[in-house]
Amino acid sequence: MDLKPETILIDATGALKLGDFGTARVYTLQYRAPEILLGSEDYTVAIDIWSIDRIFFDMLVAKNQQERKLFDGKSKIDMLQEIFCKLGTPDEQKWPRVSSLPGFAFGFPKFPPQDITTLVAELDPAGLDLLSKMLCINPSQRITAKDALNHEYLKDDVTPGC
Repeated sequence: MDLKPETILIDATGALKLGDFGTARVYTLQYRAPEILLGSEDYTVAIDIWSIDRIFFDMLVAKNQQERKLFDGKSKIDMLQEIFCKLGTPDEQKWPRVSSLPGFAFGFPKFPPQDITTLVAELDPAGLDLLSKMLCINPSQRITAKDALNHEYLKDDVTPGC
């Protein structure tokens, strides 16, 4: 499934449904997880967590009537450069076996990670914590869906504003 804002449907009761099951591949560049951009064929739920986080960010900036993208690459290489520039370039210590992925052979510059608060100042500490756990560069360390749903940031009962 290609998770992106256009494939998420929310009704007046707040029930969320996913649409557009026409493809099993992730096509929309802005929502692709780094492991997919690097050529991994190991598709796990972690790629969906990454996509959901990107949608979460889009919703935050739309709420504040801003138009900006967290990562705005025009190609796979550009997108990886954007991700690494903000989250830090992974190495074998942060992400074991990353150098064996086909797309990592391009020799990316070694960027240090930026402070997450500089990326999304509009979030409270709990929101920043959830965002950082969803944006974890190493897919095996990315927060699970169950843990994300139980996260402090999502504890409040929210009534849809439909």
